[in-house]
Amino acid sequence: MATILRRKTVTVTVGGVRVGSDAPIVVQSMTNTDTADILATVQQCAALARAGSELVRVTVNNDEAAAAVPRIVDLLDRQGIRVPLIGDFHYNGHVLLTKYPECAHDLAKYRINPGNASIGKTGDSNFRTMIEVAVKYQKPVRIGVNWGSLDQTLLTKMMDENSALAEPKDAREVTMETMVVSALNSAELAEKFGLRRDQIILSAKVSGVQDLIDVYRALAARCDYPLHLGLTEAGMGAKGVVASSAAMGVVLQEGIGDTIRVSLTPAPNGDRTEEVRVAQQLLQSLGIRSFTPQVTACPGCGRTTSTFFQEMAEQIQTYLREQMPTWKGRYVGVEEMKLAVMGCIVNGPGESKHANIGISLPGTFEEPKAPVYVDGRLFTTLKGDHIVPEFITILDEYVDSHYAAREAAKELAVRS
Repeated sequence: MATILRRKTVTVTVGGVRVGSDAPIVVQSMTNTDTADILATVQQCAALARAGSELVRVTVNNDEAAAAVPRIVDLLDRQGIRVPLIGDFHYNGHVLLTKYPECAHDLAKYRINPGNASIGKTGDSNFRTMIEVAVKYQKPVRIGVNWGSLDQTLLTKMMDENSALAEPKDAREVTMETMVVSALNSAELAEKFGLRRDQIILSAKVSGVQDLIDVYRALAARCDYPLHLGLTEAGMGAKGVVASSAAMGVVLQEGIGDTIRVSLTPAPNGDRTEEVRVAQQLLQSLGIRSFTPQVTACPGCGRTTSTFFQEMAEQIQTYLREQMPTWKGRYVGVEEMKLAVMGCIVNGPGESKHANIGISLPGTFEEPKAPVYVDGRLFTTLKGDHIVPEFITILDEYVDSHYAAREAAKELAVRS
């Protein structure tokens, strides 16, 4: 794993999941179901958890949603899925958390947006009510500032103060500073109302890549709270994946960030779990955490006019994804395995030798054989119509022989 020096923070525990300090950077996601639709929400929470989301957030926006939360938690528990659920509150959180104590009790964390909690408008009573509920039930809180719903009273005040300066800053810079001040002031207020320092996570959500980098650098420099990273509206498809990776990759490389979400807009009826896989791949590409074996595959060129290597790479990637739930439960360290599926002799043997297991398929006009390398050495050469199943057999045997069985590892740890 990469030796990125993480920013020192306090550690917050969310339903048994540690966030901050030396804890692994946590992947989280959010449902897009109507929370009042209990079965649909349970189904999506379960899918997100199985995909690897370590925290799952649900909207709690009305009476029906608040009343549904305990049932959702219960049904997930019955399936053996104990992923901590986070309640996302805006505008009426103070009402719902007090009116539905079972909801307040069963949620693992509350997300509160200061800009939608009446701070600076009609006093701090609504925000205070939510914090006091968190104190009562000993729940951590993410104070999530969002530039789309920034405290307008605070923003106006800071814009006016800026205008009075001899050399005023531009509006963007003042907005970024307002976000930081809003987050820090709200955290200070939460502590004043009884929330412990190790129950507070901060975020400052924006939708621009450079804006995210700037606001999180500023926030990280002025506090030791754990920080939740993510573009607030990353977008669809390649745009959302690239923007999220570009923005978060920079600050993660600087040791900033303790939990992340990739807020992708799914296609109609699209797979919500995609955002989990992208977040995992971002962390794994940076060498910060490992989630699944990685497959190196060449992009193809005029030497690889056959699509066989592409089809094989896809088959192997799918096979790994399907096997990981089983492998993760049985083997220690298998998620760090590296494979290579290459398409011709130019880089095929070299890349294959860099992987734990690699295969160099024949390119156009090359001899129809595929050397397989294991830990840098030629292991065998495959030919014919059964290359894929034969390669998978080699893969399975490698996993079984090179990664310690989890139960044996546990017994060894107990003895030592």
